[in-house]
Amino acid sequence: MHQLILIATPILPYSHTPTLFAYLCRFMKTDKTNIRTLSKSEILEYFEDLGEPKFRAAQVYEWLWQKQAFKFEDMTNLSKELRAKLAKDFAFPALRIDTTQYSADGTVKTRFKTFDNHFVEGVLIPTDERRTACVSSQIGCSLSCKFCATGYMDRERNLEFDEIYDQVVLINQQSEKTYEKRLSNIVFMGMGEPLLNYKNVLRAIDKISSAEGLGMSPRRITVSTAGVAKMIRQLGDDKVKFKLALSLHAANDQKRHEIMPINDTNNIRSLIEALNYFYKQTGNEITFEYILFQDFNDSLKDADELIKIYRQVPADLVNIIEYNPIADAVFAKPDESVTNIFMKHLEKNKVNARLRRSRGKDIDAACGQLANKNASPQLP
Repeated sequence: MHQLILIATPILPYSHTPTLFAYLCRFMKTDKTNIRTLSKSEILEYFEDLGEPKFRAAQVYEWLWQKQAFKFEDMTNLSKELRAKLAKDFAFPALRIDTTQYSADGTVKTRFKTFDNHFVEGVLIPTDERRTACVSSQIGCSLSCKFCATGYMDRERNLEFDEIYDQVVLINQQSEKTYEKRLSNIVFMGMGEPLLNYKNVLRAIDKISSAEGLGMSPRRITVSTAGVAKMIRQLGDDKVKFKLALSLHAANDQKRHEIMPINDTNNIRSLIEALNYFYKQTGNEITFEYILFQDFNDSLKDADELIKIYRQVPADLVNIIEYNPIADAVFAKPDESVTNIFMKHLEKNKVNARLRRSRGKDIDAACGQLANKNASPQLP
């Protein structure tokens, strides 16, 4: 009779044993470690084990984040042999551009392809004052908001922090090429709910704002949430430095429930309390997002309910957003006269409100339209 012999090995934190982990992965024929999950000190330990000089670690780390390499072959100050060794030992699952579309108004929408053949979209929104990247945090979405094209998709998975970082890098390259200016702002208002991918979103923002990454001020970054009260409070506890936007879209629980099922477990009262806690802990800017839907939330009564919420939170701004039609929804945009009456009522009641005009509607790049539609690539 044959006996099965199990060799027990201690379970050690990967962060303390990076090269051991890599060797075990190769021995057991499991997937290689993504090199961008390693810290600078872990990369240094790897090169020390190879007998390479310490400065190699700094070179590689710079390529990964500041010089924005997308494959080992890009690291041209390393020898071909060393690049081949890195490719053998590590994975480098960078995001790739699949298709790019250009709107008549200058908006650029890009569909990115992940290493495991999923698609996700990001948008460059240029104005005279700003170049804003609208980035995604998930492939699909689980929240099923009735007015949002992404809400009709299944959530395939969360984006990893380096995939989110890659979106910003690639959109910034588009901004520099098309408009000869770097990005000035980033908004997490693309596909998915950022606070349901909390760790990856915060880690991506840390890299984006790091001097060893893109060096962008967190004050120029806004994370938009459909309203996850628990995680809004966690943002406060973590003392984040970026801005927060709440997608409200209806100012009473009954109506919000109809269009945003998340309201069942995160009602307006809980969100008001969470936003006040967030502000108390951080002092960061808070914005309300409110899409106007014809004959649903565009009356003066709706405006009064919105004013009441606005006065309970130290919000800096209410963004009134034009509705952008999608195939799966039955909503419509109000007449311009109705929108003007709504806006004037807010202003009369001293609400700092701004009407946000849609951008990129002709390429399905406007708010609520991202859905990975098949599209032919276009030239600028």
